[in-house]
Amino acid sequence: MSQEKSIKPEIIPVTLEQIQDVKISSLSNNVPVYLVDGGNEDILKIDFIFRAGLTNEELPLQSSATVQMLTEGSESMSADEIKRQLDYYGITFAPSFERDYACISLIFLNKYIQEALGLCSEIIFRPRFPEEELKALMNRKLQWFLIDRERVSTLATEHFFESIFGKNHPYGARINKEDFTRITPYNLRDFHSKNYTPSSLSIIVSGKIHPDTVKLLDNTIGKIIFKAIEKKRSPQLPYSETTKKTDITRKEAVQSALRIGMQTIRRTNPEFPALQIVNTLLGGYFGSRLMKNLREIKGYTYSISSYLVSLELSGYIMIATEVGKKHKSGALNEIIKEIKILQKKPVQESELQMLRNYMMSDLVRMFDGPFATAESFRTVWESGLDFNYYLKLADKIRTITPDEIIHIARTYYNIDDLYVITAG
Repeated sequence: MSQEKSIKPEIIPVTLEQIQDVKISSLSNNVPVYLVDGGNEDILKIDFIFRAGLTNEELPLQSSATVQMLTEGSESMSADEIKRQLDYYGITFAPSFERDYACISLIFLNKYIQEALGLCSEIIFRPRFPEEELKALMNRKLQWFLIDRERVSTLATEHFFESIFGKNHPYGARINKEDFTRITPYNLRDFHSKNYTPSSLSIIVSGKIHPDTVKLLDNTIGKIIFKAIEKKRSPQLPYSETTKKTDITRKEAVQSALRIGMQTIRRTNPEFPALQIVNTLLGGYFGSRLMKNLREIKGYTYSISSYLVSLELSGYIMIATEVGKKHKSGALNEIIKEIKILQKKPVQESELQMLRNYMMSDLVRMFDGPFATAESFRTVWESGLDFNYYLKLADKIRTITPDEIIHIARTYYNIDDLYVITAG
């Protein structure tokens, strides 16, 4: 090997440059509009975000079925007509739902903005929820549900959320087979009328923004006025179950799924950035301690991850992996061992520097282009925050000390508070 090839490239520290400002506007009906301008392609993305997630449901599946049925016919268009119009104008229509929100994302060429907004307004605010199409959707969802429930990973995840949030809270409630036959068009119309309203809507626009975007939004979405309807209030947290360990037996399974974690702080807590760093060190990236131990050293699993998630009402930590059934006890012991090491032994500077480099690089990628920037904005906006959160996170990545890591690990990874769910 030549001397040139043996010389390692210089490591250049990554810094977070000034983040692009998000412009804020509003429509005539007070719907807020957030604009992230950028990019060279003449493409626009609009996210219509409604507070219409699981926490607003009165029946299981209302949230998911409502958003998935939007393209199945409106007051003036059939499902086939809607699909033909979306195809004709090259509009990507992507509905999604979460615990707290439902989102409809549109991506289209700027030259079709007027047509896209008119079609979107018809689809989102004037759906029909036809009965036959609903039955077909519920049958498909039921088949996916039955197949999915054969997976030990699904069983472990369901029981995990039921355990940490409680079976009577929307965050923890499990769906049953019977729920798929209970949903009717009336249930969806009722949910839609209460939750798909201007008062529940926020709009995020990203891409090469058309100069008339806000005006065109106001001429369509801004003209919609709904009467205020009292919405369901979510029960308060915490609601966790008393049983900390659950073992779900599936004798035919060749693997065991492990889910370990608990409720934790939300992104609004000042210590959340430090907790995010500790979570990444433990199991949040390929070079994490759990990955090195259980994958590289022990060979128990192909992958293991630790998640830190902030919701509207709470937050949670979850360590997730699947291992061969003979390694279940060993894997659990190693996970607990790694947490205890974090709580007692200072992190070496070399490992901490590698973590800093990874997290700063990942942070920069979160602002690579207008679509990524808009998604990063949405993440903090849902917690009532702004881009200052990322600046605080970047500062904490640069300055966190081994002693602070020990303090965070002891505070937020209390072994006695962890819920341990296994299935297999």
